[in-house]
Amino acid sequence: MSGGKIVLALDGMGGDRAPDVVVTGADIARERYPGTSFLLFGDPARLKPLVDKRKGLASVLEIVAAEDAVLAEDKPSFALRRRRKSSMWLAVEAAAQGRADTVVSAGNTGALLAISMVAMRMLPGAHRPALASFLPTARGETVMLDLGANLDCDADNLAEFAVMGSVFAQVLLGLDRPRVGLLNVGSEEMKGHEELRQAAALLRAEGSPVDFHGFVEGDDIGSGKIDVVVADGFTGNVALKAIEGTAKLYTQWVREVFRTSTFAKIGGLFAYGAFRKMRKRVDPRRYNGGVFLGLDGVCVKSHGGTDALGFAYAIGVAVDLVRYEYKSKLIEGLGRLQHVRSPAEAPSTSALQASGGAA
Repeated sequence: MSGGKIVLALDGMGGDRAPDVVVTGADIARERYPGTSFLLFGDPARLKPLVDKRKGLASVLEIVAAEDAVLAEDKPSFALRRRRKSSMWLAVEAAAQGRADTVVSAGNTGALLAISMVAMRMLPGAHRPALASFLPTARGETVMLDLGANLDCDADNLAEFAVMGSVFAQVLLGLDRPRVGLLNVGSEEMKGHEELRQAAALLRAEGSPVDFHGFVEGDDIGSGKIDVVVADGFTGNVALKAIEGTAKLYTQWVREVFRTSTFAKIGGLFAYGAFRKMRKRVDPRRYNGGVFLGLDGVCVKSHGGTDALGFAYAIGVAVDLVRYEYKSKLIEGLGRLQHVRSPAEAPSTSALQASGGAA
């Protein structure tokens, strides 16, 4: 970022409705975030007509030709080997090499993670990335991670995720000292497997960089009493999908109830304003933009099926992470965590470099 101007690399061909959603989302973000500019990677023959339709967008956007695209069905290993000229690869590479401050893609999640780990590497003190995003709660919003990047995690991984999530909440939610909890089967200290208990001991230690509030259960997530909920990727992903599924179920039930009779339909008309407010509050587009935390760069993953407004929200997440110096704050937090660990517990720098952050 130079002179306050933020440059975003966009994967123009990633997502279920690309490139239309990507271009329109960039146009919405251009108006919301003056001073931003875009490098749009993809097929110029498809991108240029879309850009030209939007007055003013071409002045802040450069189309960069990419002869290939990562497909939804591509395995991460295939994308790494065979999609090096794809829009996703080139966009991530631009951010990794400093030609852009951040990258946003709605493409294949596994491929994006693998490419980003290779191109960006990991920050000092982090040896696995974690996928983080927001959830609406009774008190506002909470950060949850990991949402699927790492199925198995040890105590060090979980402690690092806690630091990552805490910094993420500081930057994007404006919290001075976010409350952090480890997702467990109970709140008692003896509950859970050994890795959870060891991670809790690290986070409770003197000098810990997070405000640790102990173990939390699944029904605590929506209460909002915790600002950052930390879990391994398996647990976090299952919890997220359960929450999303329950929300869809209740939405379906409400719609069905107000169709059961004429009086119910009339009641639905009177309640329309209230339901509209509720729907706006839980609109998934507002929470679009998962972030791979721990990388030596800012990589934002938009939901593949989002619309243009949702993609613009993902761009907004990327802009704020750069603007409020998430990366430098995370390096500081991870450094403080390293001091809390004993030398025997802390992973060596050589081991981190050798692993390359492999999940």
